[in-house]
Amino acid sequence: MTTNTNYNGKLPPNAESYWINTAHLPEYPRLENDMQVDVVIVGGGITGITSAYLLANEGLKVAIIEADKLLNGTTGHTTAKITAQHDLIYDELIRYAGNTMARLYYEANTDALNFVQETINKHQIDCEFTQQDAYVYSTTEEYALKLEKEADAYKELLIEGELVNKLPFDLEIFNALVMKNQAQFHPLKYLAHLTKIITEKGGYIFENTTAVDIETGEHPIVLTRGGARITGKYVLACSHFPFYEGAGLYSTRMHADRSYIIAAKIKTEYPGGMYISADEPKRSLRYATINGEEMILISGESHKTGQGGETLKHYEALETFGQQVFGIENITYRWSAQDLVTLDKIPYIGEITPGQKNILIASGYRKWGMTNGTAAAVLFRDIILGKKNKYQELYSPSHFHPNPSLKNFLTENANVVSHLIKGKLEIPQKSIHHLANDEGAVIDIDGHRKGAYKDKEGMLHIVDTTCTHMGCEVKWNNGERSWDCPCHGSRFSYTGEVLEGPAEKPLQKYDYKLIDNLTSEDSGY
Repeated sequence: MTTNTNYNGKLPPNAESYWINTAHLPEYPRLENDMQVDVVIVGGGITGITSAYLLANEGLKVAIIEADKLLNGTTGHTTAKITAQHDLIYDELIRYAGNTMARLYYEANTDALNFVQETINKHQIDCEFTQQDAYVYSTTEEYALKLEKEADAYKELLIEGELVNKLPFDLEIFNALVMKNQAQFHPLKYLAHLTKIITEKGGYIFENTTAVDIETGEHPIVLTRGGARITGKYVLACSHFPFYEGAGLYSTRMHADRSYIIAAKIKTEYPGGMYISADEPKRSLRYATINGEEMILISGESHKTGQGGETLKHYEALETFGQQVFGIENITYRWSAQDLVTLDKIPYIGEITPGQKNILIASGYRKWGMTNGTAAAVLFRDIILGKKNKYQELYSPSHFHPNPSLKNFLTENANVVSHLIKGKLEIPQKSIHHLANDEGAVIDIDGHRKGAYKDKEGMLHIVDTTCTHMGCEVKWNNGERSWDCPCHGSRFSYTGEVLEGPAEKPLQKYDYKLIDNLTSEDSGY
């Protein structure tokens, strides 16, 4: 591996997604009045928009409600790989779920890739779609052996793939497993086109409309923060983390994971293809054309939300990797993404609880939302239309595989408890007077733990550090200037507004207590 040392650039000062910055989306109104539709879709990402597109095509009256701006969540911060190669997964699935389920997982994601390609061709959508080979590679002997087992799983499941011992760029590896004819695209250009079709067919889209709870029944009613109520025959919870858990206990069955992305112009020619390391720390690569220039997206550095230390260091680690392998001329964008991981790595898609047939959820895509999110939308359509879908059992939210689900359930919830206790016992080390401009920290004010951020102009923003979901103590994220919860992954702006759930309410200015949330009438938890 060649080391290039003459790059003297720096990271962009603000986190900003290339996809969001280059997609032209219309603005949609806030839901102000009560309304009734056939299907209420909560969440304006790939699952919600694809579901609305499919159902509108079937003549159903649909409405999407989005808490923020459309496509501003995980879909707007993805690496946008469309592939059935989801890191190392198939050997593991065979061991705990069996060959049939493992093969179904592959077929579901391959069908989703084909669906995206067919939809692009059908509507002639200009979204930078290109076929690419996908590689997962190892840089250690330990993971070389795991890749050999994964290759054996490919053969057992009749998945086309092969082991190679070299990549088409200067990175030393032990081996790599390639899956041919996968794809990449600009996800927001693709989905923006679908929103036009949805509204042309009479569908509704509302932004800045936060769903907070559901009144269950034959025709469930979604309650919104502004007071408007929207009724449907079905409710689809496509809000990344389910805004309403019912009795599903999803907070205990998933964890939130953050990863980081930089878009860099490199000094060497990129050979094409999509790559991800099997080893840690994760390194993922693909290219994108930005302002007419080919750049590579370097991503990785995964960690549980709120548990990654100084987050700027993760961007710097990606920058160092790119500089060593390719040589970097400049970095034009940096952003991060948050993903949810289920106990057994298979997403939860279907009835929120067994027997509750008119409230469906989709969550836990484990960074592979372009295909799993599309598969979820197709499954939702089939459930609502009463069609048979062979992936319904695979994705059922009630699925539970004793190994690894039980072990991971105990591990994840022990982790939550430890961070809950640790956060309460930590003594703030800084005071307001120690903060520099553009710095945030947990401080002590008259014996009370507070979060403080001094902006670039020197103005202070003070919030209570108790997460409004389940009462854990949030941590400062210096890479995104946000407050992140280490327990269930809620994120808040430096002024306290909710950026990502499961929290529904902003951080408070007063001393917040968990009972405030549990006794609230407008909470889905």
